Amino acid sequence: MHKIYKLWDAYSIIMITLDDKDRKILELLRKNSRLSTQAISKKTIIPITTVHNRLKKLRKTGVIRRWTIEVDEEKLGRPIAAHILVTVEYPKARKPKDFQESIARRLKGYDEVQGVNIIAGKSDIMVFLRASSMKALNDFILEKLRTIEGVDKTETMVVMQEF
Repeated sequence: MHKIYKLWDAYSIIMITLDDKDRKILELLRKNSRLSTQAISKKTIIPITTVHNRLKKLRKTGVIRRWTIEVDEEKLGRPIAAHILVTVEYPKARKPKDFQESIARRLKGYDEVQGVNIIAGKSDIMVFLRASSMKALNDFILEKLRTIEGVDKTETMVVMQEF
């Protein structure tokens, strides 16, 4: 049995144990979140009611947080992908964690931004975004990202190929 840890807050961790049936269901859904309960049942040879109950449990416990899709960003006119490492300069008057989170939340609000993570290491925040061109990426960095209070340094890594 494998265990999954879900962090509820800074002080408590709730442990959820998954068996082979749960892992098979999750693996299929990772590949195609549109699969019906019936299709999952056929592919895993697990009774449909069991699949239904397992999905209900996985949603209720938060293992499945949301159903989503994978979009071809090039077809939507955003072929440029980049990861940006952000170093934060913390003001003395505010708590570092609160300040870092407020910057991360602000970044998440931009249309270009697809993901924001608070990280450990030399940088404080990692941003993943899509842009229509290198100029649009440059404009985002200069006109949006670097104008946010507390953003000290950035390092941009343009994605050359995605898998």
